[in-house]
Amino acid sequence: MTSLLVIIVLVLLAVALWQLTKIFDLTQVGSTSDSSQVATDDDNNVQGYLMFGFLAFIYIFTIYGLFKWGGLVLHTPASAHGAQVDYLMNITWILIFVVQAITQVLLHYFAFKYRGRKDQKALYFADNNKLEAIWSVIPAVVLAGLILYGLYAWTNIMFVDEDEDVIVIELYAQQFKWTARYAGEDNVLGKANVRYIEGINTVGMDVADPYSQDDFVASELHIPKGKKVHFKMRSQDVLHSAYFPHFRAQMNCVPGMVTEFAFEAVYTSAEYRELPYMIEKVAKINEIRAKKNIELAAKGLTALDPYSFDYLLICNKICGSSHYNMQLKVVVDTPEDYKIWLSEKVALVKEIKASKTEAPVEGGTIIDSSKVKDTVAVSKIAMK
Repeated sequence: MTSLLVIIVLVLLAVALWQLTKIFDLTQVGSTSDSSQVATDDDNNVQGYLMFGFLAFIYIFTIYGLFKWGGLVLHTPASAHGAQVDYLMNITWILIFVVQAITQVLLHYFAFKYRGRKDQKALYFADNNKLEAIWSVIPAVVLAGLILYGLYAWTNIMFVDEDEDVIVIELYAQQFKWTARYAGEDNVLGKANVRYIEGINTVGMDVADPYSQDDFVASELHIPKGKKVHFKMRSQDVLHSAYFPHFRAQMNCVPGMVTEFAFEAVYTSAEYRELPYMIEKVAKINEIRAKKNIELAAKGLTALDPYSFDYLLICNKICGSSHYNMQLKVVVDTPEDYKIWLSEKVALVKEIKASKTEAPVEGGTIIDSSKVKDTVAVSKIAMK
């Protein structure tokens, strides 16, 4: 209702302004004015100076943005390859800023210098081979160098040797959650297919595959520090994107195919929380939340919990209405803590078998779910 009223007010305001312009035109009847709609030297001078004003606005706003929001960008990378990604990004930013600074200054300066003047004609020439060579060759060389360096960095990051000692983990994406499936002791993931999805087997693992017998799933992703992890990604429904912002890793999850990415964590979760910049960032967030809690308390609403940092896996594709909530907590453990965490996990095959043999208790007796299904089937046949 409020939106409708706002729209009505805006429409009425537009109509009122339109009527005011018509009234103003009527008041000018009989007065002498230049109605030729041809720009004069004064008009061109104003437009020329406005070019410099707009140029100043661009650079003032850019500088303001760097100081205002510069601290919001990602800081120290938490993966071994992260520094290489940041270096490539910084080179790209520098090139963009340099080119933008030069081209915008020239663009606005020439718009002022060659503004329209009485009895002045523009110099026309069909082509200039020297200029064509300059503005074609220089960008081509710069972009080629940037692309080649990017391909070199990408190849180094994505390369995983077949004999390399890695941990294999599957990331299964679905609207709107992530599930991690670990390859177990054999470090080989069992086969999986959406046709096998049933009950607690939400990732569609083939329980008959020998490699599936030690696979287990987790709703919280744990990885060890100093060990490369090879992620294999699947999607159940739509296009998702597995994005680890602090690890500088991202890969699309495409229905019907398996995509891959690998990285090595260099900071545990506890170590990253103790970085000076992160301590300062958490303090600022909690300061903002404290002020917000005063407002919430005045309205009788629930207060916000204090913020504490955790690595996150998030979806970086707009995959539906709850896309914003599709995230998974990532915990980087020490190798010792990771082994302890692994020892507490139960294979998914065992969980599936347990779920099939146990059913809700009736009268204090555990009912075999398979027998219940058979009884129901027999009763349906008898009714027919």
